[in-house]
Amino acid sequence: MDDAYLTARPAGVDDHVLRLGLDAVRRVQVEPGPAGVPLLPGAVALALYDNRVVAREASGWALAYADRDGTPLAAEQRVPMTPETVFDIASITKVFTALVLAQLVEEGAVELDRPVVSYLPEFVDKDAVTVEQLALHTSGLPWWLPLWRDWPDRNARLAAVLRCPLEAPAGTRYTYSDLNLITVQLLLEHVTGQTLDLLVQQRITGPLGMCRTTFGRADATRCAATEDEYDAGRGMVRGEVHDENAWSLGGVSGHAGLFSTADDLARLAQCLIDDGRYDGGRLLGECGLSLATTDRRGVPGEGRSLVLDIDRPAWMGALSGPRTVGHTGFTGTSLAVDLDRGAAAILLTNRVHPSRERGSIHPVRAAWATAVADAIGG
Repeated sequence: MDDAYLTARPAGVDDHVLRLGLDAVRRVQVEPGPAGVPLLPGAVALALYDNRVVAREASGWALAYADRDGTPLAAEQRVPMTPETVFDIASITKVFTALVLAQLVEEGAVELDRPVVSYLPEFVDKDAVTVEQLALHTSGLPWWLPLWRDWPDRNARLAAVLRCPLEAPAGTRYTYSDLNLITVQLLLEHVTGQTLDLLVQQRITGPLGMCRTTFGRADATRCAATEDEYDAGRGMVRGEVHDENAWSLGGVSGHAGLFSTADDLARLAQCLIDDGRYDGGRLLGECGLSLATTDRRGVPGEGRSLVLDIDRPAWMGALSGPRTVGHTGFTGTSLAVDLDRGAAAILLTNRVHPSRERGSIHPVRAAWATAVADAIGG
């Protein structure tokens, strides 16, 4: 993606419609939402089309509140959002973990239909669970464990994941679970002998030039604040991973822990649009690209590839379709990529600042994605 295109709009893009979408993003920062207060303090919205960033706007505040009760900071203490603000992208981290998995499957180092226990003997009493079921969230594992609270250290927490009993027989139920991707992380690290942060840097962020995408922590002065995690004794979190379990695992986890920017995520989106290619190489070959972008569940309304959600109008809006892939993050982040139209809608917010109790941001995600779809037509 050539930086010369960052302010040039191709013919046929409706600027007025894009401005309406940006207005919708700004409105939820000032108008009362479901909880009686604005839905989120700030955002960076980016639209990608025809290999160009056709809209990018930062609005609101990266840091606005002193505590989870919503006590406003004094004007001189607030930090405005900028296009370069770094966000905790939360569960969009899962995309990177699963992309490494897709690469290793393509290389023949991992087999999707093999039992997980054949790679990780510590994955006890779950002999029927396959690698693919972990990635598709059909393993039968529960959605979550309070690892940060109930186990004393990283080794004990990871052992708890591996020993966790199933809630349903393998392959019989979809349960979106952080434990699935933590287990995938351990499998990848076992097969390669490298840690997940190195795998992601060497295989994805490094080749794509995503120089502001890192695991675990970032320069707090450049970061959007997240939540006041008083119950974990952390205070207002900024520059460290928001997810308590990822934090307790040292900031590097298969389900959460990455920090990134809108422009960095646009590089990943463009690579997917370009069939896994980037300037200088390929991130994914034909097999890996199919694993990453083709539905493997076959359940209407719940499309899922090995890596990404597919066709989710609740948050992809009018950009949604059978060839639209993406993912969301709990902190208020989303990435939706229309592979056929060569477009992407990226919305990064700090909607959990100062607390997670302000309501769903799916409507504003959908509004921005719809504006992108309507602006490009087709």
